[in-house]
Amino acid sequence: QVQLVESGGDLVQAGGSLRLSCAASGNIFRINRMGWYRQAPGKQRELVAAITSGGNTNYADSVKGRFTISRDNAKNTVYLQMNSLKPEDTARYYCNLRNYPMNRDYWGQGTQVTVSS
Repeated sequence: QVQLVESGGDLVQAGGSLRLSCAASGNIFRINRMGWYRQAPGKQRELVAAITSGGNTNYADSVKGRFTISRDNAKNTVYLQMNSLKPEDTARYYCNLRNYPMNRDYWGQGTQVTVSS
């Protein structure tokens, strides 16, 4: 089993910045991917950004150039630096860890990000 604990969500004005953190513990495989998803009311959960244990990253088009994902493998922690926030970034942000090769997903409880206009 894997436990994920997120932090950093808050209420911020448009144009502001936030940094989300997610600490993982438990049965973490050497090869894995950690990422952030978000879900706004009435919408499907979507991938925001992800980073593999080898450092490969991918981003949703809507956040490219504004968000940066990073990780500290020694601490099993992933970060999401969010700059130039927009009201449409408002959502609950969920941390995800996927162990390979099993492709099993684990989820955190989520942290709320609200961007006011």
